[in-house]
Amino acid sequence: MRVAAVQMCSTDDVEANLAQARALVGEAATAGAGWVALPEMFAFLRREGQAFPCAQGLDGEIVGTVRELAREHGIWLLGGSFPEKAEGDRVHNTSVLVSPSGTLEAVYRKIHLFDVDLSDQGGSAYLESKSIAPGSEVVAAETPFGVVGLSVCYDLRFPELYRQLVDRGARFLTVPSAFAPQTGRDHWEVLLRARAIESQCFVIAPAQWGAHSPDRSSHGRTMIIDPWGLVLGLGADRPGVVLADCDLDQQDRIRSGLPALRHRRL
Repeated sequence: MRVAAVQMCSTDDVEANLAQARALVGEAATAGAGWVALPEMFAFLRREGQAFPCAQGLDGEIVGTVRELAREHGIWLLGGSFPEKAEGDRVHNTSVLVSPSGTLEAVYRKIHLFDVDLSDQGGSAYLESKSIAPGSEVVAAETPFGVVGLSVCYDLRFPELYRQLVDRGARFLTVPSAFAPQTGRDHWEVLLRARAIESQCFVIAPAQWGAHSPDRSSHGRTMIIDPWGLVLGLGADRPGVVLADCDLDQQDRIRSGLPALRHRRL
């Protein structure tokens, strides 16, 4: 299975972001990817504290574009995440998985919210819960190439979520992200490889990169990692496409030869 993870530098210009996504998804499909993954908030990445004027439902322009691109290229497409309208003044940070027919196969709303203060690390304070409502459901989707477990960015720090996804049969884990530079430089690769190794899954982690506004930037380094924890693909410091061939037979051999998932006692 050839998989592509897209790295973007999104801003608060929805139309420009969607145009960039169309171009990069087309590039990935031309390179033979049967499944393409976009990063967190690919269509709208706000300045910290800014509202979500483009918040919309699953029937809006953003998900409509994801469905259109999946049909156009005949691919599975992960719409990393977008601001979905929720009750009250907040939105959900929502990831969608779409089939080649354009069918919405899975909807996941980010559970863990990024309320942190990185000022001691040279960064900023973030209060995601002020404008984003947490989801409550673990989501794993059946596909012809195996079960896909969905997550978003800060979820990466909570291994119990991925244990539940593995218990539901996950062979792939998706982690669309906009990781802060301060945490990304020390934690991004370590955590992604840990989730791959302990879950014996392929990890697909499309990321935001670069300066989105004068006061917000992202680490980048989009990755695709195999169930042994090896990095199959790594994004450069620019927007682009990371490709990797994911060998499901190899995954079966890893799980058979080192049956850690069967050895669990807790």
